[in-house]
Amino acid sequence: QVQLVESGGGSVQAGGSLRLSCAASGRTFDEFRMAWYRQAPGKEREFVAAMHWRDGAVYYGNSVRGRFDISRDSAKNTVYLRMDSLKPEDSAVYYCNLGGPRRWWGQGTQVTVSS
Repeated sequence: QVQLVESGGGSVQAGGSLRLSCAASGRTFDEFRMAWYRQAPGKEREFVAAMHWRDGAVYYGNSVRGRFDISRDSAKNTVYLRMDSLKPEDSAVYYCNLGGPRRWWGQGTQVTVSS
């Protein structure tokens, strides 16, 4: 059974940084894409960033490109999301996803950015 466990959320002032982690277990991941999504209250879920596990290709949402960085530690089956220059509009629950929106999700971690 696939498990995705996020950590690293918290509260930070605008301009600050956070790093989220997503530890995956339960199967091999080579054929999948690991992604981060976020959802703020009253808003649609938004794609943030993704990385193909096999070749490391990365993708970013327009609102975070240049400020966020997705990376991985293959030995730990863990994906990270480094978030810099945080803005209040980045506040949301951040979710780790494996294999696309119809597959596996983590429980989410709250990120709050104050102005």
